[in-house]
Amino acid sequence: MRVVSLLPSATEMVAALGALEHLTGVTHACDHPAVVASRVRVTSSAVSGDEAPGVVDAQVREIAASGAPLYTLLEDRIRALHPDLMLTQALCEVCAVMETDVRSLAARLTPPPRVVTLSATSLEGVLEDIARVGEALDRRDEAEEFLAGARARMERVHTTLKAARAPRPRVAVIEWGDPIYAAGHWVPEMVRRAGGVDVLAKPGEHSVIVELAAVRAADPEVILIAPCGYDLERSAAEGARLLALPEWAWARDCRVWAVDANAFASRPGPRLIDGIECFARILNPPLFSPLEPAFARPLTAAARADARTN
Repeated sequence: MRVVSLLPSATEMVAALGALEHLTGVTHACDHPAVVASRVRVTSSAVSGDEAPGVVDAQVREIAASGAPLYTLLEDRIRALHPDLMLTQALCEVCAVMETDVRSLAARLTPPPRVVTLSATSLEGVLEDIARVGEALDRRDEAEEFLAGARARMERVHTTLKAARAPRPRVAVIEWGDPIYAAGHWVPEMVRRAGGVDVLAKPGEHSVIVELAAVRAADPEVILIAPCGYDLERSAAEGARLLALPEWAWARDCRVWAVDANAFASRPGPRLIDGIECFARILNPPLFSPLEPAFARPLTAAARADARTN
């Protein structure tokens, strides 16, 4: 079977199910696991993503307003791979190629490959998507094993918090800094499962723009800086930029952490379970093993005190 993944989270699902030998093509954004660097890149982006957050937002809005696609399928490369299966998404036009474009391309190939669409907006939906990919790859047993392990890991977090009668801190997850977006979809559920209360968003709903005054009024105890698509270094730099602004001065007294969002929050894939465990270590550090430095970084004195506790 020859598989083309048009979504970084789908690439991670293929890897988690032990089917990397079937993966022939990936997107320009696929970066995990490292071995996918050897696969053919079959998409390109009209936005580099390396600019300041406000610049990237303006570019995305301008392109969307013009009707031009944010992402391009490199049809010649895909055609040369002769895929049997293409994995795509129907959730976010800003995150990946459009499903309609994928199905249109698939119909032009001979023979046409099977197209499997992932569209989870919740944590449970992500787990269902993993099962769906397992079915498509004929890796049902591997999918069942992964899902059983994922549920067991989440249950361990729950049991630990319940046994300790742990407090539930108020949490704000910032998915973008300019304009400010509150992280939606599966993230509020991750916060709840990690022992917190999301004060800005509701599970399953889209990420939305919020005013900074609303963030402050929500009175968060913990602020997680997790810009969509940012690794830890970029998240930390963005968090430092925000905290240096006069209008963010109030947040310097909060427990503010930068998170590797690209790995543990913004991609609806297998590593969201790692993200829940990461959040739990941030929210109630005495109850869990030490936090991996590569997962998250404290940005304020209060957060650094938590890190020492952990």
